[in-house]
Amino acid sequence: MARWTRLIIRNRRKVLLVWLVVFLLGGAASAGLGDLLTNRFSVPGSEAEHGADILEERIDDGGGSFTVVFEATRGSVREPAFRRNAQRASERAAGAVDGGRAGPVTAASSKVAYAQIFTPLDWTDAEDRTPSVREALGTVPGARMYVSGFPAINHDTAPIYEDDLARGESIAIPIALLVMAFMFGTLAGMAVPLVFALVTIPTTLGIVWIFANFLSMPVYVQNMATLIGLAIAIDYSMLIVYRFREELERGGGPHDALERTMTTAGRATLFSGLTVAVGLALLVLMPLPFMRAMGLGGLLVPLVSMAAAATLLPALLAVLGRGVNRFRFVPRGLLVKRARGESGFWSRLARSIMRRPVPYLLATVGVMLALAYPATQLELTGGDARSLPEDTEATKGLAVLEDTLGPGALSPHQIVVDTGRPGGAWGPESIAAQRRLVAGLRRDAEVEPQTIQAPALLVRAAGEPPPQVEARAREAGLVDGEGRVAQVRVAGRSDVGTQAAVDLVDRLRDSYVPAARFPAAAEVPVTGTAAYNVDFVDTAYSAFPWLVVAVLVLSYLVLLRAFRSLLLPAKAVLMNLLSVAATYGVLVLVFQHELGEAVGFNGSPQIESWIPIFLFAILFGLSMDYEVFLLSRMREEWDRSRDNEHAVALGLERTGRIITAAAIIMIAAFSGFIAGSFVWSQEFGVGLSAAILLDATIVRAMLVPAAMKLLGDWNWYLPDRVRRVLRLTPPGPAPARAE
Repeated sequence: MARWTRLIIRNRRKVLLVWLVVFLLGGAASAGLGDLLTNRFSVPGSEAEHGADILEERIDDGGGSFTVVFEATRGSVREPAFRRNAQRASERAAGAVDGGRAGPVTAASSKVAYAQIFTPLDWTDAEDRTPSVREALGTVPGARMYVSGFPAINHDTAPIYEDDLARGESIAIPIALLVMAFMFGTLAGMAVPLVFALVTIPTTLGIVWIFANFLSMPVYVQNMATLIGLAIAIDYSMLIVYRFREELERGGGPHDALERTMTTAGRATLFSGLTVAVGLALLVLMPLPFMRAMGLGGLLVPLVSMAAAATLLPALLAVLGRGVNRFRFVPRGLLVKRARGESGFWSRLARSIMRRPVPYLLATVGVMLALAYPATQLELTGGDARSLPEDTEATKGLAVLEDTLGPGALSPHQIVVDTGRPGGAWGPESIAAQRRLVAGLRRDAEVEPQTIQAPALLVRAAGEPPPQVEARAREAGLVDGEGRVAQVRVAGRSDVGTQAAVDLVDRLRDSYVPAARFPAAAEVPVTGTAAYNVDFVDTAYSAFPWLVVAVLVLSYLVLLRAFRSLLLPAKAVLMNLLSVAATYGVLVLVFQHELGEAVGFNGSPQIESWIPIFLFAILFGLSMDYEVFLLSRMREEWDRSRDNEHAVALGLERTGRIITAAAIIMIAAFSGFIAGSFVWSQEFGVGLSAAILLDATIVRAMLVPAAMKLLGDWNWYLPDRVRRVLRLTPPGPAPARAE
């Protein structure tokens, strides 16, 4: 690090010029990133994916279907004139999409009817066609109409999501600027993290743009990269600037001070970046494309930030020199006091913990375990309409349909029958099996009988159907053009994310389909939104535990090299697991147990299944960030004094305010999620904020120092054999202590 820093100092202007060029290229590329991002979702290798592929290939059903809801304002929806007008309106709406087909208008009650509009598009592409479908629908005398379905819901709620983020930014940016102004104290010092973020975030997004040309990247990758990029920019800049000022106060020239800074704090940022990267690598290895893409976008952030921390930051500080203290916001005496580490709150807290470590340890462990316990009651869902704002046309239509048929009507279960031969869908064995399946479904308490649609219900007996019946089946998307593939659709009474919907998927696959006895040559996968949810949870959580173990092992090895201790990395990993478990417990208390309703959060009986995985990947890295900062300084002081209590106390004194300030800024940055209109957004924001708050206050400020005080010199234990494997030089002799 010393040799590298001297190289950067000599070439500082060239380094800044290179980063300027990289920033311009990245900014230009990232400007076109939005057009390449998508919300496409898949679970490769799953039964739901296989069934959806058959429907898309054979029936031209890409999953992007709309639901038109007709609510009679006078008369009944069962009147022939009303049904004719509604059917014509549905066909007009279907004509707004190339290849669109309108299903039959079905009465849900005397006042409510609905029709499905099937399209060859997936739901992300169909989303863009929502305005055209609504315009083409026209009017129906005596009816109030709503275009709903997942494409329409996404279209209507996208502006709400953008407004939530904008509102969050309007809260986060002023708080972040105020905290940075107080912490850095000078305009020149405050400019360092701003320049760091301004350069690294567009650069990262520019690299994401390259990958997005070859991979399917989700739209949320921009938010994730920006969020993590901002966190790292503030953390690394604050740590290095504070240390640079401290070294300037010790004397010598600015370049000597910068060299000492980079061999200590700069080295810590590189190990910190590695631990963040290891945590986010978990997502890259998940067997789900959208998670891998999100993980790739997130993984690029610490890699770019590490490069910037090793080049851009020292180049900036080499140019600024003592000018980093120019244009003060706070009195010069306060800056000097901070740089010298003079006594303050963190000093008093450190001395208090060193005097009474056992009470601090017991109290903090008790609080964390109490918060972690509700995590044992965590219930996961694939997500459904319960998390949506209720004031859009699409969700109002959904509410009307829910009041009559139940929320499951919007996303029916789809049983796909691929007989493997033309005309097989109309064969006697297939028709008989369909009828046995329908009979079983009608006896299920969770099934809404009037939503069942099957080719067998359109004919009296098996055999060649009349041309008009065959045409009706094709228009409704129940049979393909060759008569090879049939589809049975049925809606449950419950929303697709509920346990009742999950149980119905299991009964369909394990009981009803086998009991129907379809021909041996036929493939009969069950698909639909609920089936995708089931397969997503099964796929994700079959891999998640193994990947968590891999992340823990890799993190331990990285920290073993960083801290040069056997016990400290193990303690860091355990503390992080405790923080994550407590975060899961907070989510259960706030949402499942509905304690958050008192402060305006939406109550949800389940946590969306992707949230625990993303929280672990992001929080493990960001929490380890703080751990590396804290323990690296403690290790440095131990090497200098060989006094464990002094090293622990001084490490807390010098890094406590940095960790706390970074945590405040991060919690402010998460406010856009916390204040969001969606349950998933609130869950994500509360999870991130709770984890950072607990980690920066209870864990790093009290639990870690108390545990290290009690462990004593064992904190720094490293056998010679391990030291040789890690290619570490033997420790020098302990300094003489005054009697």
